[in-house]
Amino acid sequence: MKRIFGSLWVVLLAATFTAVAPAITNAADKKIVDKPFLQDYRGPFIKAAVPKGQDVRKSGNNIRAIAVDTNDIIWAATADGLMQVQEDQLVSPEGATVDGSTYAVLANPDGSLWVGAWNGLFRIADGQVTQDTGIEGPVTLLRRTGKRLFAATPRGLFEKTDDAWKKVEGPWATNIYDVVVAGDDLYIAAWSGLYRQSAGETQWLQGKEQALSRRVNSLAADRNGHVWIGSAAGIDIYRDGRRVAAITPEQGLPSTSIQCLNLGHDGRLWVGTAIGAARFDGKSWSFRHSLRWLPNDNVRDIEFLKDGSAVIATADGISIIRQREMTLESKADFFEKLVRARHVRPPGLMERCRLAVAGDISTFEPMDTDNDGMYTGLYMAAESYRYAVTKAADAKANATEAFRAMEFLQTVTGTPGFVARTVIPVEWDRMADGNRTYTDEDAADHFAREARWKKVENRWRKSADGKWLWKGDTSSDEITGHFFSYPIYYDLVADDAEKKRVAALVGRIMDHIIEGGYVLRDIDGQATRWGVWSPEKLNNDPNWWLERGVNSVEALTYLTIAKHVTGDEKYDREIDRLLYKEHYAENILKPLRTGNDYFTYIGYQLLAFCYPALLTYEQDPARRVLYRESMEAWFAPVRRDDSPLFGFVYAAFSGGDAKLGACAELLRDVPLDQIQYTIHNSQREDVEVVGIPVEGRRQTRRLLPPSERAVFRWDRNVYFVDHGAGGRWEGSTAFWLMPYWMGRYYDLITPPEK
Repeated sequence: MKRIFGSLWVVLLAATFTAVAPAITNAADKKIVDKPFLQDYRGPFIKAAVPKGQDVRKSGNNIRAIAVDTNDIIWAATADGLMQVQEDQLVSPEGATVDGSTYAVLANPDGSLWVGAWNGLFRIADGQVTQDTGIEGPVTLLRRTGKRLFAATPRGLFEKTDDAWKKVEGPWATNIYDVVVAGDDLYIAAWSGLYRQSAGETQWLQGKEQALSRRVNSLAADRNGHVWIGSAAGIDIYRDGRRVAAITPEQGLPSTSIQCLNLGHDGRLWVGTAIGAARFDGKSWSFRHSLRWLPNDNVRDIEFLKDGSAVIATADGISIIRQREMTLESKADFFEKLVRARHVRPPGLMERCRLAVAGDISTFEPMDTDNDGMYTGLYMAAESYRYAVTKAADAKANATEAFRAMEFLQTVTGTPGFVARTVIPVEWDRMADGNRTYTDEDAADHFAREARWKKVENRWRKSADGKWLWKGDTSSDEITGHFFSYPIYYDLVADDAEKKRVAALVGRIMDHIIEGGYVLRDIDGQATRWGVWSPEKLNNDPNWWLERGVNSVEALTYLTIAKHVTGDEKYDREIDRLLYKEHYAENILKPLRTGNDYFTYIGYQLLAFCYPALLTYEQDPARRVLYRESMEAWFAPVRRDDSPLFGFVYAAFSGGDAKLGACAELLRDVPLDQIQYTIHNSQREDVEVVGIPVEGRRQTRRLLPPSERAVFRWDRNVYFVDHGAGGRWEGSTAFWLMPYWMGRYYDLITPPEK
């Protein structure tokens, strides 16, 4: 049923449908005011039970149309008969059954229903089903528009008058897709095109100046007299019989394969397409697709509950997209609960979890990743900042638990200073990169592809107590994540005894790196594949040219932090030597060496972990100038990405313009659902796909909102056009929590008024 509601479309029409989101501004870009906003989310998908072996195309999940009755009950016309939503399931209603293929359903103001089926028209009232003998099946369309009631069959269009169905005569083909009344005009979408019947005359609206496409699938009218016409080429808008505007991908419409459209209670336009559902608020488009939002991207119909929630019918079930009022602070609390529920595993490490059944968090199980240490460090930093801001006891406890886990990653190796990537209980029989052997030919193949490849057959080793397996070949990424978080915990949470533990741990790791010649030596005595910061490699080995800048910044950061927490001046002497004797002062001015087809987000994230310590603890004016110049060179290429991590680091330590308003909008738009679904944006018509700048990977030219893309974290390419993990794991939210609480600590975010 296409309802007629008041809206803001007069303003929209005056704006000529530019459909480009306005620039986001924040007062002088100095501070984010945490005001309430509406957060989209969805509940469980609503589906019918499908017997084993039944073709979904003939099941109750193949939905043709839906209706919401006066009691907010959802009804669905499906390939397996009339269905009703009960407790998040599609079921056949008791005592009101319409069997076989149904095509249309319409809720009446008196609480009754009309149902269009293969064998005729049925009315359901007070639990009783009666067949209306005035019209033959199949009934493919039911529409109440204005005060008029219509039905359509392959024989044509019929209107209910004086308790009888009368055929509406006209020159259109008899397959009717939709009708709508606007004032005294009747618009008809038929197989042969769009028609307007007014004052006894019928006009066929065709040609480039009248309609985008002959194939019109859906019609809607608003209170201001505009008729919205959804076709296979976009949306036309008519008023008083004249086309006044058109919406295509050039105006931001994600897809022209429009199958239905409707106006919500709040006046926003919802559009169902073959690749997802789009929403337009008069300024910008939102696109809801993939299993994050819909059980199937083939959208058939859209209706609304009393609270404004959108009920979206698809080719394989129903999704209800709701909104809840939140603040960034309440969202942080939600994400904190998510972490504690499924993402902290013994001995206190925090990262993603595996889903035994794709998309089903009730089947979660812990898993290991190569970056467990880094993300545990991010979580420790987030909780340290939270404790500094709120003095919450649980924040302090969580930060301490995370520090103990990171400390354990060093002590479990049984070495003076080597750090494991991660640990798992010895009972686990499933882990990433299990131990293996390489034949000489295997090794040669790897070496042929990468000159820096290192043969590591025993990545996993058993702990001395036999309880754990720990993973070696630790990378510079992990060490940087560790060092980033240590001083934050040291400064904001640790008491005197705990400070000594932090200082001892940092000293052991730093000394191990220095004594190894500024490489991270594994238990085999050789450098790990990625743990290299030595002047000989960075300055003289062309295989390390790309890492010269970022790894130079990392080494200086480690030393600066070691000096801060231990007070040992030997680390300051090492800083001076690397800067001026080994030319790191020159290296860091080009922190990342990128090109037209090379860009690495992991490098930008690692640098974001470095500058806070360099510009907090270094007091030497000449060094600070170098570090500031390095930071400016780092931030310039990623300013456009609106990353809260990058933006908050830059704002806190430079005072420069970091687009804080855009960073805040990104934090707001990140979905509450952190399951990593596969998302395809290459099929969208509003997205330009390019091959730069990340090593030739296909990506979007413009930055899509987080709710429409697969990648949220700051170490991955946020422009990937197609990406995801099929819903097989849920990501942790440290990537969100750390910059949020950092923003609170550095007074970049004003908390909401209580």
